Amino acid sequence: MDEKKIARAEHRYARISPRKVEIVCNMIRGKDAKYAMALLENTPKAGCELMIKVLKSAMANAENNFEMDPEKLYVAETYVGAGPILKRGMPRAQGRMYRINKRTSHITVAVAERD
Repeated sequence: MDEKKIARAEHRYARISPRKVEIVCNMIRGKDAKYAMALLENTPKAGCELMIKVLKSAMANAENNFEMDPEKLYVAETYVGAGPILKRGMPRAQGRMYRINKRTSHITVAVAERD
């Protein structure tokens, strides 16, 4: 069995909720890298800005570290996991405090070469 070479890039502890990034992940999974980049650049979602950076990094890793052809690249896998939650407080009436969760994400994008 010939194993496929996969180049990946990660952005850990990104200060964005995993729910927001998951929408964008599902949108580009399995698409050609150039098409996925165009899709991200023209989509007004909060997670797109971070995904563009991670996808560019994965494409650069494929080209420079694995000698893959940039024209044949596609998004093999992309996923997001929850990182640690920063817990903050919001003052409320009668001396109480409500907790505000500042969520973080670990974003991973892997690209491979089409046959």
